[in-house]
Formats: sequence, C-alpha cells, structure tokens
Amino acid sequence: MSAVKRLADWDGDRLERLADEYGTPLYVMDHDRVRANYERFAAAFDFAHVMYAAKANAGRAVLRTVHEASADIECAAAGELHRALAAGVAAGDLQYTAVNPPDADLEYAVDLWGDAPELTVTAGAETTLDRLADRGFDGRLALRVNPGIGTGHHEKVATGNDAKFGLPYGDVERVAREARDRFDLVGLHAHVGSGVLADDLEDHRRALARVADLAARVGNLEFLDLGGGFGVPYRPDEPPLDLEAAARMVREVTADVDATVALEPGRYIVADAGALLARVNTVKETPETRVVGVDAGLTDLVRPAMFDAYHHVRNVTGVDRDPVPCSVGGPLCTSADVFCTDRPVPRPAIGDLLAVGTVGAYGIDLASQFHSQPRPAEVALEGDDERVTRRRETFEDLTRLEAEAPGVE
Repeated sequence: MSAVKRLADWDGDRLERLADEYGTPLYVMDHDRVRANYERFAAAFDFAHVMYAAKANAGRAVLRTVHEASADIECAAAGELHRALAAGVAAGDLQYTAVNPPDADLEYAVDLWGDAPELTVTAGAETTLDRLADRGFDGRLALRVNPGIGTGHHEKVATGNDAKFGLPYGDVERVAREARDRFDLVGLHAHVGSGVLADDLEDHRRALARVADLAARVGNLEFLDLGGGFGVPYRPDEPPLDLEAAARMVREVTADVDATVALEPGRYIVADAGALLARVNTVKETPETRVVGVDAGLTDLVRPAMFDAYHHVRNVTGVDRDPVPCSVGGPLCTSADVFCTDRPVPRPAIGDLLAVGTVGAYGIDLASQFHSQPRPAEVALEGDDERVTRRRETFEDLTRLEAEAPGVE
C-alpha cells in the first residue's frame, strides 16, 4: 500500500452505496488500512516497542484491529482502559498514562492493577504519586517528563512545552530517586506534540534528545517512552512523513539510552483510514459566497472548528464537474459549523454525496450531541466485507440518560 490514502483513493461507487444503505452522516473506517499503517510503522521502528494511543480512536473495532496486529494499547484515561478491556485486550497489554486523573480514574486503574500487576501507570505530577501510594499502589511506574519543547500542527497539541503535561524537566531526577523508594520505577515518558511532519522533525529531535539525555542520567530503566505525534498529510498536495527518516532520528537520539524505546502512534495509524460522508441539502448563492449545507456538522467532526484543521472535501457524486468556490457547513446555529470556506469543490447540487477525508483520528471520538444532534453511525470495511460497528443514535438516545435518572418523573 502507498504511504498515505488520499480521499481520491476511496472507491466513489462504494461510498455512494454505503451512504444509500446506511444513511448519512456516516463514518467509514477502512480496517485494512489501519492494519497496514500499523505494520508499516512497526517495520520502520523495528527497534522499538510500538503501542497504539487509544485517544486517537477508541472504537472497539479499531482497538481489536490494532491489537490483533500485535499492538499494545496506551490509554490516557480510565474510560479508555475500560474500552480496551471490553474490546478483548488483556490488562497486561495496557499502559495507563494519567493526566490530572480524577479520583475515580485512579481507583479504577489501581483496582485493575490489583488483578494485573504487569499494568504500568504513568504519572506527571508529584501529587499523583502520593495519591497512588494512598490507594496502595506500589507497582510499575513511569514518570512523565515535560521537555520544555513542543511541536505539532497547532498550539493546542504542542504538549511538550505545556506545563499541564509532565513533571518539570529539572525536577525529574530528584522525583525519580524518591519514587524508587515507593514504587517499581520502570520508565520515563514524554510526548512532544501531535501532527509532526517534515518541518517539525528538527524540533522533535531537540525535544527527544533532552528526554533521552535525562533517561541516561536517571539510569536503571526498563523503557523510555517517547510518545507518538507522527503526523499524516491532510491536504491532497502535502507529502507524507518520511517514516524511515523519522526512525533514524529516534534511533540516533536514543543511542546512549540503555533501555527499550517505546512509541505510541495514534493519528498515524488511523487518520487516513477514515472518511465522513454527508448529503447536500442546501445550495444558496449569496453576494459573498456559495453556501453548501450538508447533514453533517461540527457535532460529527469538530477539528475544523477546534483546531482550524484542514480536511479535504470531495464531491463524490459530481467529481467531474467544474470546481466552484464553496463554503460547506452543517445544520448547527453557529458560524463555527463549517468544514471549509470559499474552497473550490466540483459544483455541488442538492442530493450530492460529499466525503470529508482523513477523519479516522479525533473524528468520531470528539463527536457530541450539541444542538441535540444524534451522533452518526460507523461502518467498518475489510476487503469486500463491511459491518456496522457503531449504530446511529436516535432522538430517544438523546433523552435516555435523563429518562433513566431517578430524579426525573
């Protein structure tokens, strides 16, 4: 398979049939692509322990696919631990990387560790260590490091220089010494940012080198977890990451570390394996622009509104028509509910099927019921087979939790 699956590579006839059969909005996940992406990444980083970062897409079917491809699962929340277990992942194949964990999350993780002492818990604050000890945890521990350098496609994902994430760099050696008296300190962890491509690799190298130098000084570690962050191209003319170059960089900066290198790709594994399908219901000519209304919105895909993210839009029905500038948006009463503004799209007409590309990461997992919108269905593709892996929500689902609440008559 090629290094990236572009939106133009999806079979248009099949997308039309899926939309007709399962309705829209509809997420489509290509599980053959998920598996191929993992295998390509693991082959490039054959010197590392490669996990999958569940936060990118924690769907049960996706978790099963990557785990069956031999990936362990990195979970950043107790809910992700729960979902991984429900997908059939053994507790020993999980790693829990807590960020400001609520009490209930810590208690869930410690209870899980009681039955699976091979579970590793990662902490990024000294108070989290105290809270773990208070709950009787004395098992496998990793410390999250803040390297003071962030990279990625947007400031909101450049975690490496955000004080929210990890212990201050200068405190780690002291905290590690003290932690060894209370826990089985097995690793250091750092995550620099998300969406790293060629232009970000030098900053990524500098950040990882700082963490690797720290790991060499701390010493006596089982692993050094360098997180994920490796990006994919969202624009149709953007080149993919040179994975071999990225692997050489990681190998070089960790050459003096006497520990297993661990990595946690998420976006790289699932992003280009997903497409979102939507039907055009409105075409409105205005003095400013051509407004194209569709039945998907920011409740289905919030990345354009949250991160000003680019996602390619394809007119599946009218692919051969002349492009015209369009602003494509959904049915929600906010100006943020747009997928693109004044972008050339083959002239849309009411009833056309549009596809939004590269949505397999942080797409359906960020879907919401804002504006009382039921969340979309999802279909998984494997070869010629397809199956519904997430049913479409109904209006009854919108009120179900309230109807079941004891205080509601």
